[in-house]
Amino acid sequence: MNWEIVTFGAYFVILLGVALIFYFNGTNKNSEDFFLGGRSMGPWVTALSAQASDMSAWLLMGLPGSILAFGFGQMWIGIGLAIGTAANWILCAKRLRTFSKAAGDSYTLPQYLTNRFAVDSRVLQLVCALIFLFAYTIYVASALVAGTSVFGTLFPNISTKTAMFVFLLIIVAYTFFGGFTAVCWTDFFQGMLMMIALMLVPLVVLFGYRSLIDPAALETIYEYTDAASGAVTQCSFGGGLFSASWADIVTGLGWGLGYFGMPHILVRFMSIEKPSMIKKSSVVAIVWVVISLFSTVLVAYFGRMIVGEELLTTGRQSMVFIVMSRRFFPPAICGLLLAAIIAASISTADSQLLVASSSFTADLYKPFFRKDASEKETLMVGRILVLVLSLIAFVIASSKGSGAQAIMDMVENAWGAFGASFGPTIILSLFWRRFNYKGAIAGIVSGFIVDLGWLLTGLTASTGVFEIVPGFIASMIIAFLVAKFTEEPNKEALEIFDKATAADAD
Repeated sequence: MNWEIVTFGAYFVILLGVALIFYFNGTNKNSEDFFLGGRSMGPWVTALSAQASDMSAWLLMGLPGSILAFGFGQMWIGIGLAIGTAANWILCAKRLRTFSKAAGDSYTLPQYLTNRFAVDSRVLQLVCALIFLFAYTIYVASALVAGTSVFGTLFPNISTKTAMFVFLLIIVAYTFFGGFTAVCWTDFFQGMLMMIALMLVPLVVLFGYRSLIDPAALETIYEYTDAASGAVTQCSFGGGLFSASWADIVTGLGWGLGYFGMPHILVRFMSIEKPSMIKKSSVVAIVWVVISLFSTVLVAYFGRMIVGEELLTTGRQSMVFIVMSRRFFPPAICGLLLAAIIAASISTADSQLLVASSSFTADLYKPFFRKDASEKETLMVGRILVLVLSLIAFVIASSKGSGAQAIMDMVENAWGAFGASFGPTIILSLFWRRFNYKGAIAGIVSGFIVDLGWLLTGLTASTGVFEIVPGFIASMIIAFLVAKFTEEPNKEALEIFDKATAADAD
């Protein structure tokens, strides 16, 4: 009996079982329950579900693969993410919870931004929803690429598209039936599994296989040739953390800016039961991200010395966690460690599908097409959109290359679009009383255009600077200037700001 497959399969049977329990017990009785869990999430669930939905399989495949191939300079991405995580929890979490409640009990980000300024116009909701649909299909596609790699490892005789479709069915069934509460609770356990899995591999190497560690191997330069393009890539570990170029450092820190505009993370802040729980949640989340990122670096570091030649000469650097797990653990435990990668993919994809679906139903379908839509109809439309977006993501993922670079590229594109578009506007809406509706629209549109323009004109490749950096800066400046030189917010908007920032705000 193949215990690796048995434990791997058992994990997903349990996962789908949880989703069905939430579906049949009446938890999702209305849109707020399905999309926001009725604002009933506790501090631990909020923290770990936010981080699990954040990191995805990128944490176990894309990032360690990138460090394995190109050295510690890639760690600046992890440093940027750790700083961004902490700043987002400390600066925005509690305020967004109180502001979303004060602004008409909003349960989607576009709904919050519209209600926050107390206007009748739906332009902002429309713009936000369209960006959501664009970026989230790309993001979900990256999860499919990562999950398919694991399925292909366990079931080498099935085709890539078949493996991808099976993985897609798991994500869709789980999200379709479970809703936000099921997603958060299972993300809580998946977050724990991800962190433990990442910690176990370097610990086992340190305490059981130290003789395999050979620092001299870090100096070896490996080459591999891409079978499709014929391009040759040199994989040099390079120097230490501070040997990275200024562009790598700026790009790494730029990743941290993205947190202020990530809807699938921000919605967790809106869902917590009480604002007073945020402090405990922030401690849990920050500790989780530091431990997980540090463990990822160790996986890549030891992997370079133990399996570097095996992986880098064939261009399979994204498989470092999988190969190390199989080398040092018995099949039953390895099955769970491999499930951690799938868990990472699912915990991100389910959240993103849910947020995109909620935005479509609340910000497009109901206000523009069916103003009198019932709760039952709204829920059904939301579930149908989960199916539609999943199929679009499947097409995108099928057309991309495999491996660490494909995962990194797709995550990077979506991350930049969200961070540059929404980050500055969210910050200004929470901290500047004078900020207005026109400034919000200008900031979101300009951030998206500059981010996309920087990417499509080749400036990301030529300068080495991640497109989120110029996009975020442009968005912040334009949002500020437009708000500064247009009319002041109306009386209702000012009252919302005062209510949300009051000492007893709920």
